[in-house]
Amino acid sequence: MLITNVRAHHIRIPYDAGVASFKQGASAISALEIIMVEVSTDAGITGWGDAFAYVSPRTNRTAVEEMIAPQALGQKVPDAAGIPAFMEQIQRNLHLFGRYGITMFAISALDIAIWDIAAKAKGVPLHRLIGEIKRTRIPAYASLLRIGKPELIARECETAVRQGYKAIKLHETTTPAVFAARQAIGADIPLMVDMNCPLTGEEAIAFAHSCRDAAPLFLEEPVWPPEDFATLAEVRSKGGLSVAAGENACTAYQFKQMMQAGAVSHAQPSVIKVGGITEYLKVVDLADQFGVRLAPHSPYFGPGLLATLQLLSLRDDSSFVEMFYMKRPACLWGGRIDVDANGDVEVPRGPGIGYEPDRAVMEQYRIS
Repeated sequence: MLITNVRAHHIRIPYDAGVASFKQGASAISALEIIMVEVSTDAGITGWGDAFAYVSPRTNRTAVEEMIAPQALGQKVPDAAGIPAFMEQIQRNLHLFGRYGITMFAISALDIAIWDIAAKAKGVPLHRLIGEIKRTRIPAYASLLRIGKPELIARECETAVRQGYKAIKLHETTTPAVFAARQAIGADIPLMVDMNCPLTGEEAIAFAHSCRDAAPLFLEEPVWPPEDFATLAEVRSKGGLSVAAGENACTAYQFKQMMQAGAVSHAQPSVIKVGGITEYLKVVDLADQFGVRLAPHSPYFGPGLLATLQLLSLRDDSSFVEMFYMKRPACLWGGRIDVDANGDVEVPRGPGIGYEPDRAVMEQYRIS
């Protein structure tokens, strides 16, 4: 079975996050930018992946078209056992562009699509190629965007819990915000605080002390720069709280450095950033070796979310799936990945990553 085409689709689906906002620099982000990668074969089997692309969709699309497609076209699709070597060769071929950022995002998309094809060729869900399923439904946490005002944070947290979410994650950087959320959801709902890398080590330690009574499950990426694993380890040891990081790490090599430094209690590989399913599985092995828990980064709605659900189904460690807390006018998967009234998301059972995208939705929200 040979790869005959690699096509990148830029899909832009608007969303409504209520009182919350999502900003990079001075501009608010008002839509989900998805670069879906469609890999076709001469056997008629199509695989789907996606590349992280929130603020750079055109750049990521170009990376897929100019860097990834030439590496893949005409190549034989490997079986599951051969995918790691296949993808390592592509990483080696492209290493001069860096093993970080957009290059790895594009590689991630191809990797997910190749795994999708391999599972479809066997007629089984992706998880069957990897191991034994432990869960058919994954508990979800509501990943709130930045709100700022404690009273509004409390209101959104209360609403999310009423809707069934099993846990809450804030994207806030103030102590009043953390305590407002804790008071709103009660003592038994896990609360996570994603800071998005704003602080020095000393500031992060002080912040951890200031909000310790609110009992966050972890602080996520409290320090700048995110790859300063020594400082992150110091925050973990002196701050008195668990620390999570990894959404900005690419390849298992960076995760090994992170874990060797003792930087994290929770590792957060993002399947559409880290290098795809292949690298994600390497991170899982490392986490188990180092006694680090998994908390995958997954606030997205393309093939990467389906792949994450498949991977989470292989673990019975109570890990959550991260779901952006927002309303969307359309779903690529026909609403089948929505959080149910019990706060769970069902693991897709179809071949490959589980579902085929709704091409009518793709066409409606396509950016030419």
